[in-house]
Amino acid sequence: MSQHATKIVATLGPASSDPVILEAMIRAGVNVVRLNFSHGKAQDHVDRAMLVREAAKRAGRVVAIMADLQGPKIRVGKFAEGKVMLQAGAAFVLDASRTEPGDINGVGLDYKELPRDVKAGDLLLLNDGLIVLTVDKVIGEQVHTTVKMGGELSNNKGINKQGGGLTAPALTGKDMEDIKTAMSFQADYVAVSFPKNATDMEMARQLCNVAAEPFKHKPGLIAKIERFEAIPHLEEILRASDGIMVARGDLAVEVGNAAVPALQKRMIKMAREMDKVAITATQMMESMITNPVPTRAEVSDVANAVLDGTDAVMLSAETAVGKYPLETVQQMAQICAAAEDAEEVALDADFTGKTFTYIDQTIAMGALFTAHHLGAKAIVALTDSGSTPLWMSRHRIHIPIYALTKRENTQRRMALYRNVHALLLDTSTDRDTALNQAEQHLMSRGIVNKGDVYAITCGEPMGSPGGTNMLKICKVG
Repeated sequence: MSQHATKIVATLGPASSDPVILEAMIRAGVNVVRLNFSHGKAQDHVDRAMLVREAAKRAGRVVAIMADLQGPKIRVGKFAEGKVMLQAGAAFVLDASRTEPGDINGVGLDYKELPRDVKAGDLLLLNDGLIVLTVDKVIGEQVHTTVKMGGELSNNKGINKQGGGLTAPALTGKDMEDIKTAMSFQADYVAVSFPKNATDMEMARQLCNVAAEPFKHKPGLIAKIERFEAIPHLEEILRASDGIMVARGDLAVEVGNAAVPALQKRMIKMAREMDKVAITATQMMESMITNPVPTRAEVSDVANAVLDGTDAVMLSAETAVGKYPLETVQQMAQICAAAEDAEEVALDADFTGKTFTYIDQTIAMGALFTAHHLGAKAIVALTDSGSTPLWMSRHRIHIPIYALTKRENTQRRMALYRNVHALLLDTSTDRDTALNQAEQHLMSRGIVNKGDVYAITCGEPMGSPGGTNMLKICKVG
């Protein structure tokens, strides 16, 4: 068992596609593998999903797969020389009608709507904000700008507008095809890029559910919060999703770097309060792409996300193309564990002024409260859908939550929930037999031993979903 409650998401890429390295990364603490659909063909993703499932099986670990959709390509076109050097004060034209390669005077656009989305005075940020252009005027398909902050601009770099306002839809034709591919191997989560509102997420869910129907599968949906427009709609986006990703790269470009840490805290808090999961992403261990150790600032960043209560911390280029994919995961796991040790548990305060309207939610909270005050060794939930462990995991507690389920897709989905260890166990429909089976299962894995106290929840009648209505405190005999 890995010793960190916070989950680790690692992006698969050339650096981590070797089966030996991938298995080592999973053993070191990777809980979710992200497949980035911005790169590669459909068959590549199918093959990679197989690679992940096989590596997880060899390592004896539960690993979820997250398909991350590309979303709209809000980018410049290509340059004749591959790149240009822009000087401050120079004129530069972004031209949606241009077909020939770009040069020092201007470039074509992958994103053809730009001339309709901007007006004189707007600031455009290219290449993650490293280059800033001021819009002077829009003539037909041409956006005439002056370079405010220059630098090297290369092929297909991203475009953001300061303060948001680009109209691109969250789901493109490519995304719709990619959803079908992701459902063909039953991806556990689908991450949607650039959603602006709940409608974007509802549409994605509909497409996922239709594509997954033949496989009797329903993926979890993660909204990537990377647009300025998404911020005022956070609550409705969360309601329509199973979780959010704090995508700090694009978000920082649109709202400014300084605003991001407070937004991160607010988003994670809101997700937890709404019983949703949160992933913190972008540049967490960036320097480890080329260095064997992280900077102190990165250590602090990861630790702070853990203390904010994030469910998972994510690695992108670090594990996809970095020189030290395994070491990065090892370092991240250590930082998570150390930060969790320092966390304060304030369960009593968590529950004051709270009203629980559902029986199953009340049982979940009762289990946490009782286990905390009794100093129990473990909290155990027999679950069909994974809802009870999800509710339990929204509160800070230093007691591990073991979720026992007979469904493999529920087990994999729970790989993203903080402090939840998902085990596969098909229990009897007789309550006493089932409780006994659960205890035997935990003992055989060394999770509980003779004399240990643990709390267990289940639903009666056994085997019917959505009915956790029983809490029992047991002592191992």
